Parts: sequence; structure tokens; C-alpha cells
Amino acid sequence: MVAPQPATAQVEATAPAAAPAPESASASASAAAPAPALAAVAASASASAPALMPAREVDAAAVETAPVSVPPIVPAAVPVEAPVAAASAAIPGAADDAAALDLANASAADIGMDESTAWFDDAPAPARPAPVSEQAIAAMDWPALKAAIASCTRCDLCATRRATVQGRGHTGAQWMAITAAPTRLDEKEGRAVAGEAGQLLDNMLKAIGLTTESDVYLTGLVKCRPAGDDGADRAPTPDEVAACRPFLERELALTGAGMVLTFGGAAAKGLLGVASRGKVHRYGELPVVATYHPADLLRRPEDKAKAWADLCLARATRDHAA
Repeated sequence: MVAPQPATAQVEATAPAAAPAPESASASASAAAPAPALAAVAASASASAPALMPAREVDAAAVETAPVSVPPIVPAAVPVEAPVAAASAAIPGAADDAAALDLANASAADIGMDESTAWFDDAPAPARPAPVSEQAIAAMDWPALKAAIASCTRCDLCATRRATVQGRGHTGAQWMAITAAPTRLDEKEGRAVAGEAGQLLDNMLKAIGLTTESDVYLTGLVKCRPAGDDGADRAPTPDEVAACRPFLERELALTGAGMVLTFGGAAAKGLLGVASRGKVHRYGELPVVATYHPADLLRRPEDKAKAWADLCLARATRDHAA
């Protein structure tokens, strides 16, 4: 057994500087260093290190029952800007859309700072389109007339209507049937004299040999529904009738009608200025007979005999003129 070399001998052996050797040779010399020399170096390092505190005795049972504190795992933040930017770059126009969205969000945030809507009350109402003139209406054909009625602004009913109610029937009819104004049901269905009243009116016309398909054009003095403050149907005012009169005049001219029947007191008074029935009136050169509105006859069936007499008078008047 070889006796271990003293530390001083090791130092002396390694102290002399030798010419630099290749890297492989240095590695071989380090690997070949005797183990006793390494032990001496470790002993020297231990001697110079500060003394450590003595280890405390640990109760094994306490260690086993002590709670283990595990720090929460916080997922690393994943930046999303880069993938979104890449996706936006890959889609044409996506960058412009994203910029618009950012601007909209910013504007919404600014508005959200003030939750009051009082500013909206101060916004000016859109200007009402200029009403079509009487001269323009007098020159219209059927398509132009219907378009003008649909967009009419000649009276204030245009601000409250849900829809205009156009006339219906044969556009070359020899008879014109006129009511005062659309009802709530007429406005809802978009049909002049709708529902049960309309069915009764058709039956009244058939009783004297007429139909809206071939003989009669049915229309109203006004084309928008007049409503009271409580929302109920009401008769049109003289101003409303006057504003809509050019449309009626053009309907009469386009149909070429030679006989007029009015249904209801408001229609007769609005057209003639009087609401008397049982005789022949004149509207210009046109003979006019006034009778009951079908809705009135549904409420008062006892008046149907009077209505029948009016219809017979109108039929005889027309036949005599022909």
C-alpha cells in the first residue's frame, strides 16, 4: 500500500510552471490527479469555512403531521396581441375593421361617462319632406299617384300613421265608393274597409249588381288613419280632408267614374258639406248618393232597409244617366 503524499509535496509538485499544453493533455493530467491531493484541498477549504450552527434535533412525528404549504400555481400571462395582429394581417380589411371597432369602443366609453340621455331630447327632429303640390298630383298616372300617397306629407297625419291605406278596386270603374278615413283595422291590414265591414260592403254592392273587381273603385277622403288622444278612431278634420282632396280628385279623373256612393255621415259631409241621405246630390257634374257605413249597419241592423233604399236610388240614377 502506497503512503499518501503530504499536501506540501502536492503543492510543490504542481507549483512549477510548465509550458502550455494542448487542451487534451491538460484534461488528461487533471483526470490523473491522485485522490489524496483532492482530499487535502477539501480539508483545507473546510478549515477556512465559518462554523455552521449545530443541527437541531427534529421530531419525525411532527414532520409527518405538519401541513404542507404549496404555493398557488399562477399561469403565465399569454400575450394575445401578437396572434390577433397576425390574424388581422391575414384577413383583407380586418385591420380597418379593428381600427373602426377601437374607435367605436372609445366613443362609447366617452358617452358612458355621462349616463344622462337629456342630450338626445335636444337633438333636432328630422325635417319633414316638402309636400307634393296639387299641380304635380293632377298630372300623375296610377303608379305615380300611389307612390305619392304612400309618402305624403301634406298634413300632420303623416307623423302619426303606421301606413297609408290605398284605394282598391277596378282602376277604370264607372262607380266610386268613398268612405271618410281608414280605421285601425284598415291600417293594420292595409286594406280599405277591412274585416266584417268590408264583407258587408261587398255584399251591399253585389245586391245592386256591382263588384270592386270590375265596377267599383273604393277609396277614402283621407288615406291616413286619424286617431284621437286616446288612440281611438275619429273623423278627419276639415284641414285633413282638404289636404288629401287632390288625391281624390285625381282618382276620380283616372277612373272616369260617373257615379259616386258615399258610406257614412263623415264621408258625405266631407265630400259635399252635408250628410243627408235619401236623395241625389251633385259633386261637380257627378251624381252622389249618401248611405250608411257598413260598420254602422253592423251595430244597427235595423237601418239596413234604409241603406237598401239608398242603393236602389243610386242604381236607378246611374241607369237613367246611361
